[in-house]
Amino acid sequence: MVYWSSERYHRDWNYRRLGPWCSPTGSPAPLSCETGCGVGSWILVCRLLVPTQVSLLSMEEDIDTRKINNSFLRDHSYATEADIISTVEFNHTGELLATGDKGGRVVIFQREQESKNQVHRRGEYNVYSTFQSHEPEFDYLKSLEIEEKINKIRWLPQQNAAYFLLSTNDKTVKLWKVSERDKRPEGYNLKDEEGRLRDPATITTLRVPVLRPMDLMVEATPRRVFANAHTYHINSISVNSDYETYMSADDLRINLWNFEITNQSFNIVDIKPANMEELTEVITAAEFHPHHCNTFVYSSSKGTIRLCDMRASALCDRHTKFFEEPEDPSNRSFFSEIISSISDVKFSHSGRYIMTRDYLTVKVWDLNMENRPIETYQVHDYLRSKLCSLYENDCIFDKFECVWNGSDSVIMTGSYNNFFRMFDRNTKRDVTLEASRENSKPRAILKPRKVCVGGKRRKDEISVDSLDFSKKILHTAWHPSENIIAVAATNNLYIFQDKVN
Repeated sequence: MVYWSSERYHRDWNYRRLGPWCSPTGSPAPLSCETGCGVGSWILVCRLLVPTQVSLLSMEEDIDTRKINNSFLRDHSYATEADIISTVEFNHTGELLATGDKGGRVVIFQREQESKNQVHRRGEYNVYSTFQSHEPEFDYLKSLEIEEKINKIRWLPQQNAAYFLLSTNDKTVKLWKVSERDKRPEGYNLKDEEGRLRDPATITTLRVPVLRPMDLMVEATPRRVFANAHTYHINSISVNSDYETYMSADDLRINLWNFEITNQSFNIVDIKPANMEELTEVITAAEFHPHHCNTFVYSSSKGTIRLCDMRASALCDRHTKFFEEPEDPSNRSFFSEIISSISDVKFSHSGRYIMTRDYLTVKVWDLNMENRPIETYQVHDYLRSKLCSLYENDCIFDKFECVWNGSDSVIMTGSYNNFFRMFDRNTKRDVTLEASRENSKPRAILKPRKVCVGGKRRKDEISVDSLDFSKKILHTAWHPSENIIAVAATNNLYIFQDKVN
């Protein structure tokens, strides 16, 4: 039995979260979504191995990088720490799917247009573009390394032929433009075809430059860099519904940015105490309301959620609503504080509900009821008996994300052993599925998995003692209007779709 120390917990928590330098109304109609099978049968469409740095070099030599197929990606299965996927995000149409990894790279997959009308393979995606978003840096003032790991990616709605997305590491947010180019200019007067300056004495005629067809090229260009505004690690970014502003949240502060202004931001939340010894909680996630540009929520390590209205004051130091579930004294344990910490918060598409994920559960809150959640789903309650060992190997600090489907009727979140869970809010059915190489045969139907806690284990069950805690599903994404999901497992990206008879 591990001896529990509250002082040790706060020291470990502050170190993990803040770093070693610091002391310890009517809702709009929901989006339309395909009526699918909810938590029923799902099939694997493809397993994409996010390209490593070596495979990226090989891809550059390929004539058509957009047609890198799954067999090529499977051949490059040697993954390093830098190749582990750290975020997954569909764009607003679901045509593009972006992943970020610990190496600071962004890989964008595009939906295969030819397969969209084919029911059984409508969820196929191919590599569209890859680029290095962030590089490792060093803060000489604080003598700290700044990781290149991509913490979050958020898409902006498409307004023209180009795509725009935000990506962030611990300190810097970047706005990227991703565009296609299939023509190049030729016939310059002052330069030859190879770009070298021509001798003015040899120029005797005036030429009009023309555009010539070329192989399709996808370019990623950094349009804005938002830096030097966060002392602590950025954990969330969220685009406002006005599409003119976005917010970035770190452990103690939330800043509001305008997309056109990179050298100034507005601090809208600041929970840093005057004396850092009095620090009791940190901000863990934040998100804007999907329809009301003045409203946002943020969660804390104490398991609370605060709803703020920017119309009330410039600094939202006073919340409009405070969501907290009273703790059941009978369930109080040494690890209650840690497992109650919220790792993700998401508004429903309708804007009526908030979904939060803590270590063991997913909870759904109604904006009109603050005293308790209206729904609570147990993700892996069988781990309660394992909390001591999970604390020793640091798994208890894992930050699981959660997502809604397009109609807000189904919830998905991850677990260990490459398991991920789905909960149907209407039928109250739930299912545990596995994303693994053993199930990587295309169009294979996923078999529900069950975890056996004690007693005799059945053939199709797995013992809780056999779970692999190094294999975990932290990041998932759901297509905005179809039953297509993306599940990240280390450096593998699994694409599943619902089974259609």
